[in-house]
Amino acid sequence: MLASQLFSHCLKEEQILEKEALSNRYHHIWHMDQSLKAFCVLLPENTKQVSDIIKVCDREELPVVVHGGLTNLVGSTETTGNEVVISTERLNKIEEIDTASRTITVQAGVILEHIHDAVLEKELLFPLNFGARGSAQIGGVISTNAGGLRVLKYGMARQLVLGLEAVTANGTVISSMKKIIKDNSAYDLKQLFIGSEGTLGIITRAILKLEEAPKSRNAAFIAFNEYSSVVTFLKFMDSNLAGKLSGFELIWKNSYEKMTCVSDAVKPPLPYDYKYYVLIEALGSHQINDQAEFQNLLENALENEMILDAVMAQSPSDVAWFFRIREDVNNLVDLMQHDQHFDISLPIPLIGSYIAARYESLALIKGVEEIYAFGHVADGNIHFMIGKSNLSEGLKKEIDYCIYDGLKAIGGSVSAEHGIGTHKKAYLELCRTPEEIALMRSLKSCMDPKGLLNPGKIF
Repeated sequence: MLASQLFSHCLKEEQILEKEALSNRYHHIWHMDQSLKAFCVLLPENTKQVSDIIKVCDREELPVVVHGGLTNLVGSTETTGNEVVISTERLNKIEEIDTASRTITVQAGVILEHIHDAVLEKELLFPLNFGARGSAQIGGVISTNAGGLRVLKYGMARQLVLGLEAVTANGTVISSMKKIIKDNSAYDLKQLFIGSEGTLGIITRAILKLEEAPKSRNAAFIAFNEYSSVVTFLKFMDSNLAGKLSGFELIWKNSYEKMTCVSDAVKPPLPYDYKYYVLIEALGSHQINDQAEFQNLLENALENEMILDAVMAQSPSDVAWFFRIREDVNNLVDLMQHDQHFDISLPIPLIGSYIAARYESLALIKGVEEIYAFGHVADGNIHFMIGKSNLSEGLKKEIDYCIYDGLKAIGGSVSAEHGIGTHKKAYLELCRTPEEIALMRSLKSCMDPKGLLNPGKIF
C-alpha cells in the first residue's frame, strides 16, 4: 500500500512525500548529495498528527525515524529504505515567551538560533549554544541531550528543559508541559525522552528555561605550555569571577594552527609558539566593570607566571572573531580527505596525558593523515577529528580502539554529548555496566515492544 493511502486520513496530500519526491531529501546535512532511502517522509504540523501517524505505524508495524535539523554525528537519523520518516520541520512555532516565568514554549522543529533571537528581543537568554545552532532543531537538541560551549555555567540540554510533550510508540501523548522548576511528584518522566535519541518516543513540544540576558561579555585567548597550568588557571578564573565564567575551551597547538590559517576571518590572536590555547568567556551585568575585572585577573595571572601569553577581546567583533575560530570546525574538515569524529569525556586532571598518548598512538597508524584535538575542557569533554586516507572498516576500527582504549579504566565515556546512534553501539559497554545496559533494554522493550522507534539505534 502507498503511503498516500495509509496516511490520507490524518495528513493532507502535500504532507506526504514518497517515491520520486524523496530524491531531494537526505539523512544528514553533510550528505546532501545522497538521496534519502525511505518508505516515505511525513510532514506533521501538530502533536495530534504525530500521534495519528504513530498509531498507523504501530498497527502496520512500520519502523519510524525522526528527522530534525540533521546535524547529529552518530548516525541517529540514518535510514535503510523501509522507514517512515517523520520530519519536524513544520512543527516550527514559538508558542509563547513568558518573561515573568522566564520560559519559552516551542514546538520540536524550531531552530535553536531562532530561539536565541526571539528571547534576546525580550532581554532573555537561552544559554545552550554550539556551532550547528543555525540548523539544529530543538527536538533533536533535546533528544540527544546536546551540550556545547556553555555547559560549564548552565549545564546540558537536560538542565534547561522544564516541560516536555512526546508521543510514545503506540501513539499515546505524554504531556508534562509545566513551567515549574521544582516538581518531585514521583518519576520525572520527561527525562526518559531527553537523550534517548528518539528510541522511546517522539518529542513534539517543550518548555525551556531562560536566563536574564547578560549585560556584558568578555573573552580572551590564553597560551600555555603545560596542561597542569591550564587546570590551575581554570580554578583561578572560576573562583575569582564568582559565577561569571561561562566558557573555557581548550585547543591543542596543531589544531589552533589549522583553525587560524584559512582566512583573515579566523586569523590567529596569538602566535604559534605554544602547546595549548584556551578560549575563555565570562558573562556579567556591567561591561565596564566586568571588563576591568577580567583584565585585572589576566594581568595577575601573567605576573604570577600562571599563563604565558594572553590577548583580550576589546569589542563585540573581537569576541565574534575569537569564537568563530573555535566554532568553524569545518575549516578542519575541509583539510581532510576522509574524516572521523570523536566526542569523549574523561576526568579533567587526566586530559593532558590521555590526549598526548593518543596523538602518539594515532601517528603510528598507517592511513591516519591528520590529528586534531579541541574541546570543552572545563566539563571534561574533548573532541578529536581524524583525517585518514581511506574509508576501510579496518582503519576505522583501529582508530576507534586507539581513542577509546583506556576510557573504561578511568571512568570516561565514548560519548560526552553526541549520543550513541549507530556509530558507537559497539562501544557502549566501555562506559556502561552490563546492569545499566540491561535496564536500558528493559525500558526500550517496555515502551516500544515492537521496536519501531528509531530501530537499530543505541542497541
